[in-house]
Amino acid sequence: MSESPNRLVAIVPAAGHSRRMGRPKLLLPLGGRPVIARLVEALDHPLVLGVLVVIRPDDGELAEAAESAGAVVVRPPEAPPDMKASVVYGLGEMRRRWPGEEVGGWMLVPGDHPVLDAALVGEVAEAWFSTRPPVLVPTSGGRRGHPTVFDIDVARELPSIPSDAGLNHLVASYGERVEEIELGRPELLWDLDTPEQYAELCRRFSDGEG
Repeated sequence: MSESPNRLVAIVPAAGHSRRMGRPKLLLPLGGRPVIARLVEALDHPLVLGVLVVIRPDDGELAEAAESAGAVVVRPPEAPPDMKASVVYGLGEMRRRWPGEEVGGWMLVPGDHPVLDAALVGEVAEAWFSTRPPVLVPTSGGRRGHPTVFDIDVARELPSIPSDAGLNHLVASYGERVEEIELGRPELLWDLDTPEQYAELCRRFSDGEG
């Protein structure tokens, strides 16, 4: 009998155009390092088998920054139109790299959540492995954030998501089977879309809150 799958693969959708930011947000410096580097380094945890960063095929600068931080870069043949498409490409690469039974699930980590840390990632991963729900979502103050963990079998259901719906549709389809873990960590809710949000994050880091 084979051993139970005991590790996760992190998938980071990072193929957006940063239109609201006005410049490539994942390359912005935060605490002395690019945002994408901070995120990849936060995912360096014993329960995480690998980090797959899905980018636009022409985004060489982001590819270099992600690879330098230790991630595997996934370059689709064309730019993914949305997060769902990026995840599909990431899951395809996951199956190619780890085709056996080593992977128990996958962790969705949007690229614009720059202040996650290894302790938070580990807490979420360990919570998922303790009960193995189809979906586990961390919360802070009752609000859902990221990273979200999905059982490996959930990947088969992505093609059934309606074309006009996203991954939230998939999460909602599990209803009461979705497990939540309250962490009281507001940073799992923080994202990075606008210059104002970036300025606030920089202030937090300069004040020692990062």
